[in-house]
Amino acid sequence: MTFTVTFIGAGSIGFTRRLIADLLTVPEFNGIRLNLQDISKRNLHMITQLVERDLVANNSKSTVHCYTDQREAVSGSRYVFNTARVGGIKAFADDINIPLSYGIDQCVGDTLCAGGIFYGQRGIPMMLSLCEDIKACAEPDCQLFNYANPMAMMTWAARAYGAVDATSLCHGVQGGHHLIAQALGVAKDDVSIVCAGINHQTWYTDVRYQGKDMTSSLLAAMEQHPRISQQEKVRIDMLRRFGYFSTESNGHLSEYVPWYRKRSDEISQWICLDDWIHGETGGYLRVCTEGRNWFKADFPNWLKEDPKIYQESERSEEHGSYIIEGLETGRVYRGHFNRTNNGLIPNLPADAVIEGPGFVDSSGLQMTQVPDLPLGCAVVCNQSIAVQRLAVEAAVHGDDDLLRQAMMLDPLVGAMCNPPEIWLMVDDMLIAQARWLPQFKKSIAAAKRRQRKGHRLPTKTDYQGAARIEVASISDMEEQAEASRANAQAADKGKMTLNA
Repeated sequence: MTFTVTFIGAGSIGFTRRLIADLLTVPEFNGIRLNLQDISKRNLHMITQLVERDLVANNSKSTVHCYTDQREAVSGSRYVFNTARVGGIKAFADDINIPLSYGIDQCVGDTLCAGGIFYGQRGIPMMLSLCEDIKACAEPDCQLFNYANPMAMMTWAARAYGAVDATSLCHGVQGGHHLIAQALGVAKDDVSIVCAGINHQTWYTDVRYQGKDMTSSLLAAMEQHPRISQQEKVRIDMLRRFGYFSTESNGHLSEYVPWYRKRSDEISQWICLDDWIHGETGGYLRVCTEGRNWFKADFPNWLKEDPKIYQESERSEEHGSYIIEGLETGRVYRGHFNRTNNGLIPNLPADAVIEGPGFVDSSGLQMTQVPDLPLGCAVVCNQSIAVQRLAVEAAVHGDDDLLRQAMMLDPLVGAMCNPPEIWLMVDDMLIAQARWLPQFKKSIAAAKRRQRKGHRLPTKTDYQGAARIEVASISDMEEQAEASRANAQAADKGKMTLNA
């Protein structure tokens, strides 16, 4: 088979090389064209060297081609993966640190809350320009697979305003499936699940072990597990109070709801600092910063390591390669995907982007109808969907009012800040991220005028959060070189803990 797969934001280290290795384990794909695009020539050059070494070591007939121009990269593509983080580490730091000065303590900040909302304001214009390039230059009916957060917002914009067949792909369902099996003390393959909701708030509404319903047994199993009971206190408490387990990690989930990060002196009761993903303040920012710094410093050693071997036993659980395999070969693949609801989950809005079960074969990607979510679970999702809706409309239209309303209605932001504080925080974030927010040009100018007048409310400018860990220096990371390299290479930086 010969077709083109393009990776936008290919300098993201972990995902690009991992997804290419997954794709090229499929024998029929030996010979496809791989287009790598990134705005950073340096990052692009480094990842390309690694991919080219892998291709040679596997005697692959596939070819790799590099671009800094997005439209050139998608030209002739049948499939496009988006993994770009608009604004990079600099904007990510603003997403965490500016809200922190207003008392909003985030662990991840890439899906909801103040950080996720602004991540969407930066990412959605880029996503819409990518959709335009796909429609203009890619193969007809080109499929767009999005791995960038905030996943639901990005997909909503691409499908509603970009008019491209976009599907977002996350590994949260797989990760939670593994965790459930560990809690029950059984093999994952012996546990069947029904999972539905929205990305990062998807609920395991039916869990069975060898056909026996275990849904009501999960709470006791997790409370009694010596490691899970300490690492997943928020998820366990949500399970206790809503009756169903949620896909996302303790750190992710804690910032999507208003209860667990609202009092700095109580946060430590709900998190665990044995790994960032269990609730560390700015934890994902720290490990991403360390991973990027280490990649740059240690890169010569990466070229000395053995290349990746393309074999089925090393294939990851990321959906992307399996979907393309199903579409191209007809082999059936079942997974959980992010698409427009259109009634698939009856008690969530039809236009929202939901995460639910589906399957792929040569006829396409088909989503599966599921029953209503349990009422409490649906309400939790609907609160987030309301914020997503406002944030998407704000990003698409550059609507300052909707942006501020999204921030007000966000559960954790609303728990921590009053309206005047939210208004000032939005001003601060608009000004700090102006270079990535062209749709807010007038609003940014107005925010600067207000800032010059000097009317400020008290903020915690020196506040480091309830559980902040300093970014490790290169010399510190050198003392744990193997772990540092694993962090830099990991596509899913939370999975290392899951498998510990």
